[in-house]
Amino acid sequence: MNLRNTIIAMTTFAVVSDAILIPFYPQFFAARYGVTSPLHAGAYVAFISIVVMLTLPLWARIAKRLDAMHLLVYTQCAAGVLSLASYLAPTVAHFWVLSLAMFMCKSSYLLMYPYMMRLEAKESHAHTIGVLSAVVHFGAIAGAAAGGFVMQVWSAHACIFAMAAGDFVQMAICMSLIRSHRIARRCRFADEARDASVRPSLRKRLPILRLALLMLVFDFCVYLVRPFMSSYWQSVTGGQGELVPGLVFAIPGMVALVALRLNKRIAQRGKRLPDHLIANLLICATGMLLQGIEAPLWIIVGRVMFGWALFQIVVKLDVTMFSLSTPASYASDYSVVNFFQNVGVLLASFAAGAIVDETGLRAPFFVAAAGLAATTLISVYLLGRPRTDAPASIHTDQLSDTGVRARAN
Repeated sequence: MNLRNTIIAMTTFAVVSDAILIPFYPQFFAARYGVTSPLHAGAYVAFISIVVMLTLPLWARIAKRLDAMHLLVYTQCAAGVLSLASYLAPTVAHFWVLSLAMFMCKSSYLLMYPYMMRLEAKESHAHTIGVLSAVVHFGAIAGAAAGGFVMQVWSAHACIFAMAAGDFVQMAICMSLIRSHRIARRCRFADEARDASVRPSLRKRLPILRLALLMLVFDFCVYLVRPFMSSYWQSVTGGQGELVPGLVFAIPGMVALVALRLNKRIAQRGKRLPDHLIANLLICATGMLLQGIEAPLWIIVGRVMFGWALFQIVVKLDVTMFSLSTPASYASDYSVVNFFQNVGVLLASFAAGAIVDETGLRAPFFVAAAGLAATTLISVYLLGRPRTDAPASIHTDQLSDTGVRARAN
């Protein structure tokens, strides 16, 4: 059993199970508990980000001694049990407690990202990130479509069983890998981590911190429209089902897969596709504005533009993150970046609920577009105009085969 490919397969199950309910939390709470407040759905998504943000550093610390593969056996088992327990939650308060505890355990699978990158040679990072990108986008498509199908054919709370199944599958895969590859309980990188335990100076960490701050602002803008995207589509079209809104929600993921394949073909021909960060941020902002037009055609066009630009932007940010780090610091630097990203998602979740409650479902698109325009200026200030593209050590044709980080939000 190939370790690399199996970890990728395991990540696929994790992303799919995570994405099942992401577009449908407003409908889920309304159908299951009769809670229709946009503020409530936004707050719940925000608290998911909080628990992931707070628990991932804990899992990273434990993984310095206990191999992450062994750790996931316990945490994913606990996540599956808590997910099933949340199915029986009689009140919305009980559901909050049980499901958030589930996400605390589930967040440990994010350690597989730096874990896998440490097993890869630095020169193959771009290709590996590209493969993970395909996994993340496919998972977003499959998860959103599966969630919409389950909600439409069965019921809202049936999605919980699908999420639990993903956790138990991950646990089984980890147990199989441990046996087949004889993975010791002690972390194989423990000596490296001890050598890197001396905290670097603020000046040395400044490039990572600048990149993390840019990711915070960018993720805030991107995630501002996620909690109510399916509700917005239903309000525009008058449709009642969840399958079509789930597919519309997944359009950026579909576009990213097409972009991944297209960029790879262009690179194989020895050519390079321009992928400037500033230009793509402006395309992303334009796509947001088009989605704010209350017409199905313009919403779809906007999501296509948004998906293309989103892919190109996160390509640069992900590869730049690992190029600025060292193998011994991958886990710690990833934790820092992930913390900032989740702060952005957290702020977006709270802001989305408040904006929709006050001004309606269209407003988040316009606020996000304005934020992306501001992000363009911030990127110039934080990274500098010459550094908005990939670092010199990474070629553009490699960048074209890379993609987004795997996360639990």
